[in-house]
Amino acid sequence: MQESIAYTKTNLIAAQNSLELSEKGFELLDKKRNVLVMSMMNFIDRAKEVQDKVTSVFAEAYEALRVANITMGISSVEQIAQSVPEDEGFTILDKSIMGVEIPEIKRTKQELEHYYSFFHTNTAMDVAFRKFQEVKELVYELSEIEDSVYKLAMEVKRTQKRANALQNIQIPKYKELVSKIAEVLEEKEREDFFRLKVIKNKHGR
Repeated sequence: MQESIAYTKTNLIAAQNSLELSEKGFELLDKKRNVLVMSMMNFIDRAKEVQDKVTSVFAEAYEALRVANITMGISSVEQIAQSVPEDEGFTILDKSIMGVEIPEIKRTKQELEHYYSFFHTNTAMDVAFRKFQEVKELVYELSEIEDSVYKLAMEVKRTQKRANALQNIQIPKYKELVSKIAEVLEEKEREDFFRLKVIKNKHGR
């Protein structure tokens, strides 16, 4: 122990209190880490499901688009694509998991609106338009999940680092300090007791 400290009962109590706080802190961090890891794994499972859906729906959308390009002409399809306005029907909120702010995208439920005339299009265009709308919704969900996983992973890393510092540095340090002070105080009490006994024996003669 490198620290210079007086071996007194006051310092023993202070060291015991610091040890107790460090142990409670470690327990809380360990519980927090477990909750964060569990939440992160749930998000990862969801990400896998959504990614699989995106892959599947993208394939269907591109196939319908390919047919629309062949049957309607690429220029006609491009004109329709350019007429679709930028999506603004969403807001990004924050929700907290163990103090970690993760995004939650709120979508305004709207009827699917076509921005083209049915007279100049065909079924392939309708399928492609519907499928790409579906892909867009899935991408919103996937981006929300991936950002949540990243933020949770960073917090798990920080929590793990703090828990390790308590477990491997602070707790052993205070345990050693408590043990050392208690040992010195016990030795001092034995010496005092021995001295008192000697004094009593001398006065008793």
